[in-house]
This record gives sequence, C-alpha cells and structure tokens, in this order.
Amino acid sequence: MAHIIVDMQNGFMEEGAPVEVPVARSIVGNINSISGAIRKSGGKNIFLRYTTPPAQGPDWSNFMVRMGGNALSHRQAFTPGAHYWQLADDLDVDPADMIVDKHRFSGFTPGTCSLNEILQANQIDTVLISGTLTNCCCESTARDAMQHNYRVLIAADANAALSDEEHAATLHTLSMIFADLYSTDELVSLLAE
Repeated sequence: MAHIIVDMQNGFMEEGAPVEVPVARSIVGNINSISGAIRKSGGKNIFLRYTTPPAQGPDWSNFMVRMGGNALSHRQAFTPGAHYWQLADDLDVDPADMIVDKHRFSGFTPGTCSLNEILQANQIDTVLISGTLTNCCCESTARDAMQHNYRVLIAADANAALSDEEHAATLHTLSMIFADLYSTDELVSLLAE
C-alpha cells in the first residue's frame, strides 16, 4: 500500500499563502499518524508536491488563463526551490519516504508526474490519499487512481478543503464510485493488523 500525501506545502499551509487552506493545518497530526503506521506496516509514503510546469513540458495554458491576474504569482510561488513550493515543516517526512513532483492536479496525468510508474515498479495496488484540497488535487488523484485500477482509500479526516460543504460533497461523491472512506483511527488500526 502507498500513502499518497497531496500538496501539503507552505503555499497551501501558511497563513497568507497563495492558496491558503486554513483547515489543512489541522490535519497534519492525522497525516503524520497515518505515515507512521504505513512505515510500520511496510508500505510507502509518497509526498506529492505541486510544481509549476516547466516551459518545455506539456502545455497547460488554459489553467494560467483561468488564474487570471494571479497567474504569475502562482507560477513563482510553486517554482522549484521557492519557499511556498516546500513541504510544510511539521510534516513527518522520513528519509525512506518519497517526494514526487506533479505538474497537474492529479498525480496520474500522463507526462506530468511519475506516480503511476513508481506505484507499478513497487507492485502497489492500493493507494490511501490524504492532503489538500479535498475537492481539487486529492479528488483528481483519487478518481484517476481508481480508473488506473488501483483500490483507493480516503482518509476522510486527513483531507482538507476551503469549506466543510466542499469537503463533505467531495467525500460523498468519491464514496459512491471511486473510493472507500476511513477515519485516521480506523486506518491506523487496520494497518497494525
């Protein structure tokens, strides 16, 4: 099993960050608990890091158009090496964990992230998703994982959105077709068995 931790970066976590998700600060403890349980069970933790797409990569100009006047500052914030691009300091990241850059919302978009290849190389068939935003990058990754034939688990209390309504609506939709929902306590218990 792989625990995929989505976009828990300074640019989403800090007060006043470009894409601040205040609730994301409150889920770090749950993510760290799951990460520790994954390590003990022999699974892999993979931290996905949203990264500004390289100029020579596949075009994603319509996202920049949708960003409007914020496009340049968003690009700069998530450029490799920038402060906002870095993973949040209070995450429990072990040297054995992997950090994988992605250039789209989903970690499975072909040609923009190596997540699928990493999972296949490690013969992983089940993914557990935590992180932010529940209704954007986490949801996109979960939907695509299921369509790539992975079993998908969602840590319902280790994902964060901008509102409770968006979070709940996304979990409802994912649970209907794409994923099984669990609490952190349930997951830690299951992983210990």
